[in-house]
Amino acid sequence: MMGEAVASVLSAGVPLLGALLSLALWPQPDKLRICSIATAVISLGAVVGLSGYLTGPTEGFLFVYLLPIAAGASLLGQPVHPLHRSSWIMTLVFLGLGLGVLTLRGPAEQMCLIAIVDHTPLWPMSWWGIGLFTLGVACAGTSLLADPPLSSVTSLLSCAILLPLVPLHGGYLAALTRLPGNLPPFLAVLLPTAGLHGLAALIRTVPDVVAIGITVLAVVGGLYGAVKALAQSRVRLRLAYGSLSFFSMLWWFMAATRGTAPSAAVFVGAVALATSGLLLSWQVVRTRYGDDVDPQAVSGLASAMPSYAVLLSLLALAAIGLPPFGVFSGFVGLLLSAPVSFSIAILIILLVWLAASWYILEMVQRLLFGARRSDLRHTDLRRDELASLLLIVVALLALGVIPAHLIGPGTMTPPTTTDTGSFAWKK
Repeated sequence: MMGEAVASVLSAGVPLLGALLSLALWPQPDKLRICSIATAVISLGAVVGLSGYLTGPTEGFLFVYLLPIAAGASLLGQPVHPLHRSSWIMTLVFLGLGLGVLTLRGPAEQMCLIAIVDHTPLWPMSWWGIGLFTLGVACAGTSLLADPPLSSVTSLLSCAILLPLVPLHGGYLAALTRLPGNLPPFLAVLLPTAGLHGLAALIRTVPDVVAIGITVLAVVGGLYGAVKALAQSRVRLRLAYGSLSFFSMLWWFMAATRGTAPSAAVFVGAVALATSGLLLSWQVVRTRYGDDVDPQAVSGLASAMPSYAVLLSLLALAAIGLPPFGVFSGFVGLLLSAPVSFSIAILIILLVWLAASWYILEMVQRLLFGARRSDLRHTDLRRDELASLLLIVVALLALGVIPAHLIGPGTMTPPTTTDTGSFAWKK
């Protein structure tokens, strides 16, 4: 038990210590960025080295690897600029807090979750997004202090804000569209994984009427997200609504089965990583043509930027759920685990999947194979950008090809609930 506690503190403490060290390099943005990337790499090495002492539910075991990978990829994908310094440091802070949520137990876990929700709206965003994150802080604090069933209800609301579920999805949309620098690609992974981590402990105990309500909201949310994604002209909003549609499928599955499976963690991790990769791909375009570039004005990049075209195509195939990537593996696992009595809902979910996938194909087709503009200067991927996108693609491939190696049988124990309704870890 003592070894597990020390390992948890070390896993969460390495990124936080790196954030403090990065502050000393504030006048030198290039060195600050290198320090941040190195901290993410060291964090990944720390969780790998301490994995023998970290025990818990299946999704937590998988996500402690994905978070440092997502942080490192998002940092690599950003160019050196003084305006990005605060987002680099906050990425390390969020990484430490996220690992704390996944590895710590009891009040410490809940305090890390409260800190994540409280620090997300530090930059200007929509009033709806700020209001939902404020609600998330209140719900997380109430779940820490109150007794069941109030603590369970507020914990469920917190999960619906982090792992977006209609109508509490506004905070997630604001985080992916309004935050600066590399924070949107990283929070696209952190928020859903933290939400699933908490939801896994609650879904077994929700009453039948709540499960039915979640099922209805999940189906409605899936359709809503798919339609909104198709109607968006802004790339970030389109990606955010598309991922909302995919995450709604996960909510439907968990409400239908009243439990979790390794495929649920693979699905959430893969959708989150694919969304992060597509956000990083769009950042490449914004770096070259400006933050306010019109998506309709950029096309025909395949011949001028071949490396970018290959990696963007692979990310698109992964995001729409084609094999051998993780979205396909996780989605098929969810369908095979679903009860036969929900066959009509499965049909609806399949239609939602096809509709949500269409927006990615249309966006990639326009960027890569539209009419090439001779007045635009085309520059292929820099080494850092290439490494960033390649890292995401390799991680998605690993999730699809070797999920059993990432979530080994016998290494995890089922989640339990505590008196406060929070997530508990045990050997």
